Amino acid sequence: MATKSTTRHEQVYLSLKADILSNRLEPGQKLPFADLSARYGFSIGVLREALSRLVEQGLVVNAPQQGFCVTPLSRTDLINLSQARREIETLTLRHAVLDGDLRWQSEVVAAHFRLANTPMMEKDIPGRFSEDWAEAHTLFHETLLLGCGNPHLTRVATQLRASAELYRRWSVPIGEGAKRDAASEHQKILEAVIARDVDLAVTLLDEHIALTTRLVLESDPGNESPDRG
Repeated sequence: MATKSTTRHEQVYLSLKADILSNRLEPGQKLPFADLSARYGFSIGVLREALSRLVEQGLVVNAPQQGFCVTPLSRTDLINLSQARREIETLTLRHAVLDGDLRWQSEVVAAHFRLANTPMMEKDIPGRFSEDWAEAHTLFHETLLLGCGNPHLTRVATQLRASAELYRRWSVPIGEGAKRDAASEHQKILEAVIARDVDLAVTLLDEHIALTTRLVLESDPGNESPDRG
């Protein structure tokens, strides 16, 4: 019985997450239990647990008296989130390059191989990331951080990456291929990590995050005016 329950909870969590990241559930959209139950066929208890997990990842918010909704896109939030990521993720990578062993390096190489050999875009749906590529991309970046010997840093950095996922998905319509070479960026990060070039690896990751942020801001997510600070 426990296994079936676990399977149900994981299934609805993954379904909700996929629908949010593919924009089938749009930023800011309310998520009433009645609608979700009809859509996914699960009980309120199972849905609530899945939504709580998504709140922890920054993909859903739970406002008092209003209930759950998909996290709205906000320029100010993106700028703040990017700043936090550039400080925490790069610090975590610095420790990873210094602390990580040969097994970790091998896992980074394997994760990059999967990413480099997975098509980025859906073949039949223009302007949408391939779910296989998105999964490989997440795995590569998370594996980079796993060499860090401080689990608290790794956990916070991973949570910040998860919170940024909606914004990264938003960057697709602005012409990912025309404005950047993500494959080259990932390759250069990998090479710096394997060479144990700490400063270069940190610089490349910082530039990688900053470029994504700039491109998303240029696409004007949300309704707020640009942050001039």
